[in-house]
Parts: sequence; C-alpha cells; structure tokens
Amino acid sequence: MSRVYFRQLLAGRDFAVGDDMATMMVNFVYALGDRDTGEAVLIDPAYRPHELVDVLEADGMRLVGAIATHYHFDHVGGTYANHHVEGIAELLETVDVAVHVQREEVEWVTRSTGVTTGNLVAHAGGDTLAVGELSLTMIHTPGHTPGSQCLLFEGRLVSGDTLFLDGCGRTDLPGSDPAEMYRTLSQRLADVPGVVELFPGHFYSSSPSAPLRDVRATNRVLVPASAGEWLAMFS
Repeated sequence: MSRVYFRQLLAGRDFAVGDDMATMMVNFVYALGDRDTGEAVLIDPAYRPHELVDVLEADGMRLVGAIATHYHFDHVGGTYANHHVEGIAELLETVDVAVHVQREEVEWVTRSTGVTTGNLVAHAGGDTLAVGELSLTMIHTPGHTPGSQCLLFEGRLVSGDTLFLDGCGRTDLPGSDPAEMYRTLSQRLADVPGVVELFPGHFYSSSPSAPLRDVRATNRVLVPASAGEWLAMFS
C-alpha cells in the first residue's frame, strides 16, 4: 500500500448528510497525509468538521493541521444568508491545530470566521508544508480571492475555487480580481505538469477529478491567448 493517504470527501454525501446547504453547495473537502507516520491535514474543513476528524480517526490517521484554500464560508465556515456553516472555528474547538493560509488571505479569514491570527500560519506562495515525511507545496493563485491557493501534493493539485474541470472561480465577489485570475491561469499554474490530477473545490462536473492536461485541452477559461481576450470574455 502506498504511504500516501488521500481522500476526496463530498459534503452532503460523505459527511454532513442531511445538511441542505452542504448538499446544495457540493463542496469537496480533502484529507491527505502520510500513512507511515499517521499524520494528516484537512483542506477546507467546512460543514461538520467533527465528522471529518472522525473520518481520519477511523482511518488510523491523526489530524496535525488544516489548510484553507480561501476565505469563503463554504470552505472555512461562516454565515451566509442567515445560515451558519461550521468550519475552522468549530474544528479548533475539537482539536488544537494550526490553520495554514496565504498571508494575503489572513484578514479575510479572520473577518469571516472569527478565528484569531494566533490560530493561523501565514504563508507565501511556494512555501512547503511537511505532512509526516511527505511534502505539500502551496501555490498562491489570486483572482477568486486575494489569497486563494492551490495545493500540490504527490501528483495531485487541490485547486479550491481557483480552477474547476470546466470553468474557474467567480471574479465578481469581494476581493476578486479578473486580471489576477488571468495571470494565475496563464502563468502561476503553467508549470504544473499535465500528468498531475486536478481535484477541484466543488463537484461541478460529471467527474470529480481529471488530469490537468485534459482540463487544459477542454476548459474554456484556458482558451484565451491574451489578457485582453480573457477579460473581454470572463471579467
């Protein structure tokens, strides 16, 4: 068995069953780690974080950290339309771990979740995080939010709302920037090998993941050859 531990969990199906918001939003949460050491992290642990901790424990894994791809309520918890979604604040009530974010996202995460900066570890793009004896690379990918990040781990790219199998994250929300999104899609992710499997933040396509080379060949947001063309189509 590979020492790489990796699970893609769909809110409303694999956990948070019966939660109407979770079912509607079709968020993915990711658990990844090192089977040999038993250490694991959760990416975007929203809706029922205590159930996610239980998943890890049932698999013989121990939570040593959490990672937020960006600050939106359906990824880190918060309140939307008078509906409260549990997230990193409630996770920290269950287990004392660091929450890793890009430094540009710190202000947004604290404002939306109430979690203090003392619970957050601020990173720069390109930083690596040890998960057991394995390594995860944090790629700063602004556009959807100022501190959006994608996580590269053992041949997998967890992309949050930066890039979906078809389309990308919205650029008309607070903190969004269409020009930065174009630079992210055309430059910041350009060096990620095509054989890497893309795992998005939502189940918006018929498949839950796909090789990045296939996404590059079919995703309409990756077609424009210039910033002007991209902004004319998608800003």
